[in-house]
Amino acid sequence: MTVEKKVRWGVLGAGRIAHTFCKDIQHSQFAELTAVASRTKSAAQQFADKYKTPEILEGYQALYLHPNVDAIYIATPHNFHFEQAAAALKAGKHALCEKPITVSPEQCEQLIQLAGENNRFLMEGMWSYFLPTILKAKEWVNSGRIGKIHQVKADFGYPVTFVEGDRMYNPALAGGCLLDMGIYTLAIAQYFINQLPDLSLVSHKLAKTGVEDDLTLIAQYPDATATLACSFRAKFQNSAYIIGENGYIDIPNFWRADRCSLFQLDEKVEEFVEKRRGSGFEFQIDAASRCILDGEKEARLMPLSTSLLLQQQMHDILCQIGLR
Repeated sequence: MTVEKKVRWGVLGAGRIAHTFCKDIQHSQFAELTAVASRTKSAAQQFADKYKTPEILEGYQALYLHPNVDAIYIATPHNFHFEQAAAALKAGKHALCEKPITVSPEQCEQLIQLAGENNRFLMEGMWSYFLPTILKAKEWVNSGRIGKIHQVKADFGYPVTFVEGDRMYNPALAGGCLLDMGIYTLAIAQYFINQLPDLSLVSHKLAKTGVEDDLTLIAQYPDATATLACSFRAKFQNSAYIIGENGYIDIPNFWRADRCSLFQLDEKVEEFVEKRRGSGFEFQIDAASRCILDGEKEARLMPLSTSLLLQQQMHDILCQIGLR
């Protein structure tokens, strides 16, 4: 890999998450922002001054075909991800797609196939996996600091005001708290347990539009149990606990974690506090960019097999509660 070379990124979409990406790419060693595309030029124009974006594009086709863009970050609502990631791959661009990467296992399988056929890098934007805090917690687990994992507990909930037609409550736009927030809890359990669940028990509540707005899951794995929850109804603690036979790890705000603590019984024996320059997206941006510069087609920490597994888990949960 040539360190001096950088991946030229284009951003598809101009919403909140696109702003986070554009802000944090400034702290990346291996990436640079080249263009931002939105459905309307006025929506994308705000990026020009704020992030010194070289080029503002109206419409997504111009981004797919842009000769100076190597990779595209897809920052739109998740029901559009499949169509847009497929178009990017077919145009010869590498793709980093916001989570969830698709809204069904079948779509995910098709994207994986398209990435292979076009010899392009593809990754789901599970930024939590790349945070130094999560890597430190994994290091503690791998070195035996808490012994064999028995349980993972994680929840992610924020009150989301119901607005008629809003995508988060709209079944036609893949609304519901599982795909929006619950995917984080499923992902953190998968990251530490690293097994396929044998059995899942689900309790849920529905919003008036028919999508789940509160969900609790107990997943039984061969060697551990995960208790996970997500909600649009209330603010949760939003922490993850990795519980082993000899201790546990406390990760506050695990989805954007910047610190974690190692406990043995009631005693805190070690603490890790991260110093970051951005919001935390810079770590996944650099990881994806390094893979692209090295000619790799998927990321070791977030392989496509994990994306497909998470899609299947979410599909099975929604089937269990009658929403698929």
